[in-house]
Amino acid sequence: MKDNEFDIIVIGAGSAGLGSALGMLKMGMKVLMVDKSAENIGGECLNTGCVPSKALIQIAKKIHHSKTVKKYGLQSSGTISINEVMAEIQEKKEIIREHENVDFLREKGLQIILGTAKFLSKNSLEINGHEYYGKNIVIGTGSSPRIIDVKGLVHVKVYTNDNLFEMNDLPEHFLFVGGGPVSMEMGQAFSRLGSKVTIVEHGNRILKKEDEKISEVLQERLESEGVVFHLNSELFKITSESRAVLKINGGKEMALPVDAIFMGLGRVLNFKNLNLEKAGVDLNEDGTISLDSKLRTSNKHIFVSGDAANNLMFSHAAEMHSKLLLHNFLSPLKKRLHTEHFSWVTFTDPEVGTFGYSELELKKNKVPYKRLELDFSENDRAIVDGFQYGKLILFIEKKNIFVGNSKILGGSMIAPNSGEIIQELILANTAGLGIGTVMNKIYAYPTASNVNKIILRRHMLTILRPWLKNLMKWYYRL
Repeated sequence: MKDNEFDIIVIGAGSAGLGSALGMLKMGMKVLMVDKSAENIGGECLNTGCVPSKALIQIAKKIHHSKTVKKYGLQSSGTISINEVMAEIQEKKEIIREHENVDFLREKGLQIILGTAKFLSKNSLEINGHEYYGKNIVIGTGSSPRIIDVKGLVHVKVYTNDNLFEMNDLPEHFLFVGGGPVSMEMGQAFSRLGSKVTIVEHGNRILKKEDEKISEVLQERLESEGVVFHLNSELFKITSESRAVLKINGGKEMALPVDAIFMGLGRVLNFKNLNLEKAGVDLNEDGTISLDSKLRTSNKHIFVSGDAANNLMFSHAAEMHSKLLLHNFLSPLKKRLHTEHFSWVTFTDPEVGTFGYSELELKKNKVPYKRLELDFSENDRAIVDGFQYGKLILFIEKKNIFVGNSKILGGSMIAPNSGEIIQELILANTAGLGIGTVMNKIYAYPTASNVNKIILRRHMLTILRPWLKNLMKWYYRL
């Protein structure tokens, strides 16, 4: 094989690209990875997404808890240093960067070129004026924050996750545009740091991908901490360095103070400059790359992974994509992408953990199911830890006999650490285990995860027929 020929070329060094490149490298393949700069290694997740945002959330949580101890006689005082906050976030990033940097990856045997890649043909790329050939090529170029054009926007500081963690001054009045997970996480964090946070959402509720009851609980919790919501509203214009105007219900205008704006309005895919037409890669009408169920483009040797695939924009979705691609590259038995067991967590406090089918999907696919709900008002651990507001919603197979074999189809939980508590339900969903598996588990007392058993036990009691109770009573009294 010539120096410029590779078993696989991966464009992008984020979660999607690293997974595919390192996986193939471990199999002994000759791999080339290309990204624009050394600073891009690790992708959005390390540099501007998952890692810094969760570090910020943790810092904000500590500050919030320090303020809640006043009722016990303790006092916290002082002014938040946003520079110290950002410095600690940077420290966390650098720890992870120790194994996600150019030198480390090259020592592992991965060939890396820093520069811009463009397709020259169906199996070749131009990088820094040189041509490189790949048997297969993976596009893992990720996505960027979407910014809307608003009149007067130049008057205020505009943040996205791309520049949020470079902040030097804490905004007094911080306006978040969009009611999705990123706005919820960052909005709460900055509220806890001391900003007066307002969230503007065009729709009639936040977290539209979640069950409505879950969204309601989260909004109530954030409002209790001082976050202000304007639903059915949109940012209309900026009239000065300190004043924004909203449109309420498409008509009435309302002015409010603003020092900075965060755009939490989704993502834009990063592949426009790849010259895909020269590679024979077709696009859909909406401008996304046309893919089959194996993440393969119209060119059978070019694949897409991570955000660029435009199906699930999570770092762990990139991991799922990479596993699928690696399997299909190396096995004659090809697999298709399946997302019915996929899960995600919104890392607010409380967290929202969701997995499997939603109720809308179950209805659309005409799957017989039973909806179970449990609030945590009488749960002992919720009482002592103070999260009686918690809620668990499950969807299980609808069966009249052998109910213990009913499978868990999906669900959602809102509670502190719900992303951890819900994991055994995700395992049961993924493995196709019946609810009896969870029912038969003895939980240490008092653990929060016991709610997983309680909701199923209550379901079993509700379907216990009178004739069966009478039969058991008769047998016992013999």
